[in-house]
Amino acid sequence: MAEIQVKDLIINAIKNKKANVLRELFETVPTIDIAEAMEDIEDVSLLIYPFRVIPSEYTGELFAELSSDTQEKIINAFSDKDLIKLLEESYTDDIVDTLQELPANVVSRVLRVAPTDLRKDINQLLLYKDNTAGSIMTTEFIEMKNTTNVKDAMNQIREKGKDAETIYTIFVRDAKRNFVGTVALDDLIFAKDNETLDDIMDRDFVACHVNDDQEDVANMFKRYDLTAMAVLNKEDKIVGIITIDDVVDIIVEEANEDVAALSHVAPLEDSYLDTPAWRMALKCIPWIIVLIILGTFTTMALDKIEKSHVFEIIPILICFVPTLMDTGGNTGGQTIALMIRGLGTKEFSPRDFWKIIGKEALTAVMVSSCIAVFGFIWFTIEQYTGIVTMTTGAPTVWNGQCWTGDFAKQTLLVSGIVALTLFIGSFLAKCVAVMLPLGVAAIKKDPAIIAQPILTTIVDVVSLVVFLLIAMLANSIFGAAFVASV
Repeated sequence: MAEIQVKDLIINAIKNKKANVLRELFETVPTIDIAEAMEDIEDVSLLIYPFRVIPSEYTGELFAELSSDTQEKIINAFSDKDLIKLLEESYTDDIVDTLQELPANVVSRVLRVAPTDLRKDINQLLLYKDNTAGSIMTTEFIEMKNTTNVKDAMNQIREKGKDAETIYTIFVRDAKRNFVGTVALDDLIFAKDNETLDDIMDRDFVACHVNDDQEDVANMFKRYDLTAMAVLNKEDKIVGIITIDDVVDIIVEEANEDVAALSHVAPLEDSYLDTPAWRMALKCIPWIIVLIILGTFTTMALDKIEKSHVFEIIPILICFVPTLMDTGGNTGGQTIALMIRGLGTKEFSPRDFWKIIGKEALTAVMVSSCIAVFGFIWFTIEQYTGIVTMTTGAPTVWNGQCWTGDFAKQTLLVSGIVALTLFIGSFLAKCVAVMLPLGVAAIKKDPAIIAQPILTTIVDVVSLVVFLLIAMLANSIFGAAFVASV
């Protein structure tokens, strides 16, 4: 069924209060699709209708998928009794995620009506720093003593499994509440009834601590192919778990932050369509101002070139400045993207500096050589075809005046200056693009945020300075003959 048809069916069922149709849709349509359809409904009385008629097993998940604005409308429209019922059907970590986006008065009301045990869990999670394992974990998991036998364990899963975030991993503790291992559900199913969890549990477990960075947690899931992980406190006692669905959200969030940083935009808290234009502007303006300030160094370099009078001697060179700056930025940008990605996925670290710089230096030589050779040929073609010329009416293939030794000498000299600058500039750009992210990561900062704008400035300035030095060197070597040919 087409997505638009499903959306229309959902909205129609809600607006016409067709409870049976709505229940059937919840059985067959993913909850997130229903939540997206409900975002188009303005009438609050219609927004709360599904929560009155659908099975309670769906209400918590549906509420978690709605936007913070819609969640706020629903909470304000609910009676205390309705709100308590919704909270009881929701996972604690989802409730905390919702509260972090809502106004203080709404949060106060939720905490006031929440059952005592739930309120205690919510307050505990709210105390942890943002973007740490503690802030994203859930306290709804199945925990058993290591002396529990398999038969009793299966009975507990039947009793408590409905309220747990996952039943596929059982977390095992000893008599002192120390976390000692995990048991996979399939191992439990195939074990004998009289065996204990201590007999079948996996002691070689992977766990994280409440203050571990969420990105490090996501990388642990990837490295060890986990679906759930225990979160331990400073005493190594289990206080919660993180599941793979939480990790997927982390990966998307971190990727969005990196893309935003590489694009010189502050990350968006909400989706693009839900973000007002004024907030979008506020996300862009600071970065643009920073780049303007950093552009001062490029301006200074151009000022030095202008005062050297090189462009007066060889005016055609000024036409190639944008190409030199763009090429250096592009080659450096390719490398810095690989570095940031590798650092983000823990493929390597600043400790691998010499191995990485050696590999990238070799790559830089090959890339820069190819760019320089192609550039030399292309810049020569540009001059012969008149795309760039020294003066109006200069010799080209079109007027037949370009087949002279003096013109060939002038053309090849200009192409050589630019091509050599391309080689050196591209080589240095790739090397700097390696050193910057690794250096920033070494001081425990985000390389995506800091390295990219600094790279652009360094590459622009270096390209211009190298261009100036090579042009001045060429002028000093070829002297009067060079000037005459120009």
